[in-house]
Amino acid sequence: MITLEAPRSLAGEAKPWQTLGLSKAGLARFLNRARAEAGIEGEVHVLLANDATLRRLNRQFCGKNAATDVLSFPAAESGAGVAGDLAISLETAARQAARFGHSLRDEVRVLLLHGVLHLAGFDHEADAGEMAAREADLRRKLGVETGLIARVKADKGVKA
Repeated sequence: MITLEAPRSLAGEAKPWQTLGLSKAGLARFLNRARAEAGIEGEVHVLLANDATLRRLNRQFCGKNAATDVLSFPAAESGAGVAGDLAISLETAARQAARFGHSLRDEVRVLLLHGVLHLAGFDHEADAGEMAAREADLRRKLGVETGLIARVKADKGVKA
């Protein structure tokens, strides 16, 4: 399930998804393909929100008082039919999309894939490149041109 917490600028907008250039059905199809490719069997719930919401969630659950692009919350119990939750900041995603020269839709897909890999148990901050390799493989399979880990490494001058 994907929920859009429409930005204030779209309050009262009849079709906020279309105004943002997003398709709920298209993102759901992509999420389901990414989930299947990552080996996740349970549902993944996604909240598309603003920086303030991501800052609040990041502070509450991760102890970091800053907005971020994507947060992943694996389900406490496996077998409950839910693999976990993702929260994505549309404001940060829009800035990143502009920076990297692609659409908001494409950036949300990058963030969905990254979040799904975290739900599958990967952790790029603690592994020896396994998540980066898996992200690169799934990017090719799912038609995603860029990946979050590869971009961060490129920004730091590290070969991905």
